[in-house]
Amino acid sequence: MAEAQYGTTTHGRAPVPLSVLDLATVGSGRTAGQALATTVELARLADRRGYRRFWVAEHHSMPGVASSSPAVILAHLAAHTDRIRLGSGGVMLPNHAPLVIAEQFGTLEALAPGRIDLGLGRAPGTDGATAAALRRTDRPGEGADDFPRQLAELTRFLDDDFPDGHPYARIHAVPGPVQGRVPGGVQRADRPAVWLLGSSGFSAQLAGALGLPFSFAHHFSAVNTLPALELYRSSFRPSAVLDRPYAKIGVQALAADDAAQARRQVMTGALSMLRLRAGRPGLVPTPEEAEAYEWSAYEREFVQDWLGNVVHGTADEVRAGLDALVARTGVDELMITANAHGAEAKVRSFELIADAYGM
Repeated sequence: MAEAQYGTTTHGRAPVPLSVLDLATVGSGRTAGQALATTVELARLADRRGYRRFWVAEHHSMPGVASSSPAVILAHLAAHTDRIRLGSGGVMLPNHAPLVIAEQFGTLEALAPGRIDLGLGRAPGTDGATAAALRRTDRPGEGADDFPRQLAELTRFLDDDFPDGHPYARIHAVPGPVQGRVPGGVQRADRPAVWLLGSSGFSAQLAGALGLPFSFAHHFSAVNTLPALELYRSSFRPSAVLDRPYAKIGVQALAADDAAQARRQVMTGALSMLRLRAGRPGLVPTPEEAEAYEWSAYEREFVQDWLGNVVHGTADEVRAGLDALVARTGVDELMITANAHGAEAKVRSFELIADAYGM
C-alpha cells in the first residue's frame, strides 16, 4: 500500500488524514467563473496546509454546481498545486465510455505524476432525462447495473492488459503503459489510483471483493454509513492495490469564528438541498435568503434532520465532531465538504479546521 496514495501517517494532530471534496458550487449573485476560481483557491489552501487529497465531483444539469467536467477542472488544479493528490469524487462511469476515462485520467497522470485519484460512481449524477442525453444510460446493458463490466473494462485499459484475442487487445489508452513497451519508451511508474464510491451497499461489497479503496457518501446518506462500511470490511479480499481495507467517508463540515455564524452559513446549504430534493435545483442561496425563507413545519423537520449530519460550529467544536465521527466509524480518512454560499466562508472554514488540528 503506497504511502503517497493512502498511508497511515497524518499531519498535525488529526486522528486520520483529512481531505477536501469540492463541488464548485455557484451561489446566488455569483458566476461559474467565480465558483471555479474559489475551487482553485481552496485547492491551493489544501495543498499548503497539509490536506491529503482534493477531489471534485461530476454533476449535470444543476445550476448551482459547476463541476460537470471533473477531468477539465483537475487539469487546471494540477497546474496550481504541487503536492496534494487530485481526483474525482467521482466520475460517473455509466455516463462515459471506459476508454475515454482511461485517456482523460492517463493524461492527468502525465501532467501530475503520482498525484491522481480516479474515484468512480455507479449513479449517473443527475436525473433520468439528463442521463439519457449523456448518450450512455439510455442504451440497453450500459447503465448502472452494468457497472462491474464497465469497471473491468476501464481497469484493463488503464493497465493495458487485455488478453490476446480480445476485441480490444490492439487498442491502447494513451497516455498509458503501452508507451513504455515501444522502442525508446520509458515505463511509467504510476497510474491513477482507482477508488469505488457509493451511498449504499453495492459498491461497498464490490470494492471489498476487488481489494480497492472505498469512499462512502456519509454527507448525504448517513443512515447507510455503518452498514456499508461493515459490508466493505467483511467482503474485503487483499489485492495488488491493498493488503487491508481502506475506507474514507465524506462529511459536511463548516467551521466559523463563532457558532452563530457557522449556523447561518450551513442554513444556505440546507435550503439548497431542500430545493434539490423538491425537484427545484438552483443557485446556492445567500444567508440572507435563507434567513428570510418561510419554512413550513415539514421543511423545518427536514432541515433539522439534515443538519444533524452536518458538523458545524467553532473550530474546536468541528474538531470534536470530526474526531467523534472517526471514533464511531473507524474510517481511515475523512473527506470534508463545505456547502456555503461564497468563497470567504468556505476558505475560512478549511483554514480554521487546519488550525484546530495544528496542520
